[in-house]
Amino acid sequence: MSAERQINPWIIAVSVMFATFMEVLDTTVVNVSLPHIAGNLSATIDEATWVLTSYLVANAIILPMTGWLASTFGRKRLMMAAVVGFTTSSFLCGLAPNLASLIVFRIIQGATGGVMQPLSQAVLLEAFPPKDRGKAMGFWGLGIVVAPILGPVLGGWLTDAYSWRWVFYINIPVGIASLVMTQLYIFDPPYLRGSAGKSIDYWGIGMLAVGIGALQYVLDKGQQDDWFASNLILALAVVSAVCVGALIIHELTTEEPIVDLRVFKVRSYAIGVFLMTIVGFVMYGSMVLLPIMLQTLLGYPPLQAGIALAPRGIGSFFMMPLTGMMVGRFDARKLLIVGLFVGGGTMLWLSQMSLSAGYWDFFWPQVIQGAGISLLFVPLTTIAMDAIPREKMGYATSLFSLMRNIGGSIGIAVTGTLLARHTQATSVLYSANVTGLDPTSQSMFYQLRSAFMAQGADITVATSRAYAALHGMVMRQASIVSFVGLFQLLGVVFLVVVPLVFLMKRPRASSGPGAAAAH
Repeated sequence: MSAERQINPWIIAVSVMFATFMEVLDTTVVNVSLPHIAGNLSATIDEATWVLTSYLVANAIILPMTGWLASTFGRKRLMMAAVVGFTTSSFLCGLAPNLASLIVFRIIQGATGGVMQPLSQAVLLEAFPPKDRGKAMGFWGLGIVVAPILGPVLGGWLTDAYSWRWVFYINIPVGIASLVMTQLYIFDPPYLRGSAGKSIDYWGIGMLAVGIGALQYVLDKGQQDDWFASNLILALAVVSAVCVGALIIHELTTEEPIVDLRVFKVRSYAIGVFLMTIVGFVMYGSMVLLPIMLQTLLGYPPLQAGIALAPRGIGSFFMMPLTGMMVGRFDARKLLIVGLFVGGGTMLWLSQMSLSAGYWDFFWPQVIQGAGISLLFVPLTTIAMDAIPREKMGYATSLFSLMRNIGGSIGIAVTGTLLARHTQATSVLYSANVTGLDPTSQSMFYQLRSAFMAQGADITVATSRAYAALHGMVMRQASIVSFVGLFQLLGVVFLVVVPLVFLMKRPRASSGPGAAAAH
């Protein structure tokens, strides 16, 4: 025990950051490489998306089990096994000769990676005293927030400069460093050391795997398969609802649950989990909207679109450590409210964009939004985890991470669906006004036809091209209206949940008079 007490908690923070950053980066780094993977492995883009789906499904299934796995096998042993599994499967992904083997290795990668986030968060929260937890979460949050934004940029660069296989090989040196530091600096707390040999909740594991796995598939593939018009999506949605409902009842009545739902009895934690789900919803939903908008409407190539998203990471990178320090000095609830207003305000700012928007029009709202996300993530984690007993910390952090990821999946699914449906409806509405009876439409048509004829096209070809160009203009206008409408929706979502913060208790980490009395 003396060796453990002498270890600087910041060394422990660096140790777990390696694993966390590597795992979170892999949720987005592959996205821009999909066309190259499909072409190289003789698969369609649709088939190649299973490289993403398989990882997310495996990740979602294992996340809520992490607390139980840690209490059964020990945190250190589980973390080292996860790092070895993740690094080895990354190497095998890079060597994959065909799509089927790549998907199998991605499943292993998702399953082993799923335990890293909640484990590293639990280790950090225990390594630091309550008054310094804000600083620890600020440091850890850098990996959680910056990695998904850095992923597309790094993935695009590696794919263009080398090969898509290097998207996976890049994990190997990071994994080795993580393994060495975990071995040297991370130890199990006393209450975990004697907890092996417990009975295994097989029913819980089964219902969890089927219920969460089916839910993740529905969210990931729903829009692509037209939601409940697909019999498979409908069947999996029913299976997910039944299994998750049965799981909740089972876990609340069994003595040694695979997922300890009793942590939701802590009011601040329960509200915090809901708010973190909303943060995932808005953050991941907007992260999908922006690159699509930049590439389809403004003509950005994939790598440039990835770079255009980097300002959010810049804002978070500089603000995270400052937020960590402020959490120890001010009421974390006030910082959280500021973060929600900044996040909502910048979404409304982005909703003012037009087809003439330039790079700097996206740069500033994203920088400020990155700072706002820091003011959300760090205080929210600190408040939610403050009243959780140490022996329940693993269960609490695993559910916290799961709901952020599910919130992100719901955000991606909802924004993708609303974008497609709203664009279609708006284009029909606009097209109804673009007729030969409308003077503006008629004038634009004649100008376009004359321009094409001036380029050498005969009147028949020029007429056809003018109609196509008019249709393209209508679609672009319909698309930009849909994009800005969705940014407005995401901004409003952040603002309407502000009152919930007042129901949370002030954490012990907040200094000043009344901090203790609040408990």
